Amino acid sequence: MACIEARGLRKAFGTTIALDGIDLRVEEGRILGLIGPNGAGKTTALNAILGLTPYQGELRVLGRDPWSERDQLMRDVCFIADVAVLPRWIRVSQALDYVAGVHPRFDRAKAEGFLAKTTIRRTSKVRELSKGMVTQLHLALVMAIDARLLVLDEPTLGLDILYRKQFYDSLLNDYFDRNRTVVVATHQVDEIQHVLTDVMFIDRGRIVFARSMEEVESRYREVMVNPDKLAAARALKPIQERQGFGRSILLFDGLDRAQLATLGEVRTPSIADLFVAVMSNHAGRAQGAAQ
Repeated sequence: MACIEARGLRKAFGTTIALDGIDLRVEEGRILGLIGPNGAGKTTALNAILGLTPYQGELRVLGRDPWSERDQLMRDVCFIADVAVLPRWIRVSQALDYVAGVHPRFDRAKAEGFLAKTTIRRTSKVRELSKGMVTQLHLALVMAIDARLLVLDEPTLGLDILYRKQFYDSLLNDYFDRNRTVVVATHQVDEIQHVLTDVMFIDRGRIVFARSMEEVESRYREVMVNPDKLAAARALKPIQERQGFGRSILLFDGLDRAQLATLGEVRTPSIADLFVAVMSNHAGRAQGAAQ
């Protein structure tokens, strides 16, 4: 069953087209990484999914229209924005009390468990916490809610690398199960690669790449080519070529690993390298179409 399904989803702000008729489908029980440069349409897409902005086209989230049925939808959805906004006057214990009082699916013990891994004191006020601590508190509150869909927009902004890793480990081991769906929009591509089941690249309001991680690992190969094999490697039409460690690194789609092994060292590309290659090709095609 699809958790999120969109057809011809479009959103414009005046003359600026934020979403340009995109189609997408996210199955239940998946962790999707939505990746794109600034201004690509990530946040607008998330806002449409959450019922925070009107749109054109068809969109269903957990079987509901998010714009007209938002009240019902929010019973099953949690959201963490890129800027964690909590009242500066509230104490940590009061924040826990508040969420426990307003959300029937809030598990206070789970929130306490997340906070136990931090140095946050229950008596502290939000204004006394560092930016990273505020983010940690927000994460603890939201991840302790038993939601069918969790939407994260740059969820670890302001956290150092240790806490970012801890967050994603908690997301995978303590929160995610096959009944929940998670959508993560982030720039920290390499840090989330190990938790994703699916990846989607968005650019200029269009989905330009959508694959499961299984497809990525089976289809795409990166070869650090031996110098004497460079001409033969280029003849196989790589989708990208770059330089690294004094050698040419070529990225291929769909070619046999054994064949590529005759040209040099073969490995699976990182999501970051694949993203750069896809974005470069898409930009080139867009420029060519405009001329």
